[in-house]
Amino acid sequence: MTRKIAAIVNPYSGGGKTGRAWPAIEKKLTRALGPLTAYMTEGAATPHHLPAAGPTAKALKDGADLVIAVGGDGTINEVVNGFFEGGKPINPEAAFAFLNTGTGGDFRKTFGYDGTLDEAIEKLGQAEASPIDIGRLTFIAEDGRETARYFDNIASFGLSGAVDRAVNKAGISKLLGGKFAFFWGTLKTVLTYRPQAVRVTTDSGFDEVRNISTLAVANGRFFGGGMMMAPHAKPDDGLFDIVMMCDTTFKDMFSSSGSLYEGTHLANPKVTSLQAKVLEARPADANEIVLLDIDGEAPGRLPARFEIMPAALKLFR
Repeated sequence: MTRKIAAIVNPYSGGGKTGRAWPAIEKKLTRALGPLTAYMTEGAATPHHLPAAGPTAKALKDGADLVIAVGGDGTINEVVNGFFEGGKPINPEAAFAFLNTGTGGDFRKTFGYDGTLDEAIEKLGQAEASPIDIGRLTFIAEDGRETARYFDNIASFGLSGAVDRAVNKAGISKLLGGKFAFFWGTLKTVLTYRPQAVRVTTDSGFDEVRNISTLAVANGRFFGGGMMMAPHAKPDDGLFDIVMMCDTTFKDMFSSSGSLYEGTHLANPKVTSLQAKVLEARPADANEIVLLDIDGEAPGRLPARFEIMPAALKLFR
């Protein structure tokens, strides 16, 4: 059966490299998969506007049965959001794929995609669709409105949300690669960041107030430009892996930054890990602002509710 393929392209990702490379990428994708329709995203993302979500929804409503995100982790997240409308998938039979051409490249690492772009395109030519879980998050946007959003990889809060803001304002550091950008952002931010008291409750019975440095609600394994935050996470097991780093100091972060990249930080007594389908978090002090990170973007703050949606999306891999 002939597929109807759409590519949702963020020409600004990777410092504009994606847009410049797109004509060559399009030719290679067409050779590997067949004819496709390209949609270019426009404008910057806001908590209430995801530039790639609208074109994705349009492509699906026009009959696309394979939608490929071409860009960074933020673009991938936006395309995933475009698959859903009113809390339900627009086309449950349609498949999702991605080509990571942006700064971070964290989501792909869970699936072992560390090769070149040409190798990734070759894999797509031989891929099949299989279901993965998706996270749904309700939170408070920067303008104070309650907002819902989906995430494919990791949503977190605390230091990670503050790092996102630093990275997204970094400019030149992003041009030097995702790993450097997020390491630089972490190093800069941790100098002034202090753990924040947050009440965390889960459907699996956890209910405590913890001094959170970073809490990650993980569907995938990596975030922050290659940090293996949740080394045991599986995006198709119907559960979040939750990793809480509590009372972390500058010395802890600096001395253990390597273990985050290796995934050995779970042995640290300041780290708690558990699994759950639902997590709710709110500041112990209602006046405290605790920032969120959603797949590398910082659109808002707590209180928030994280819910797993088992087998909600077919990934072409």
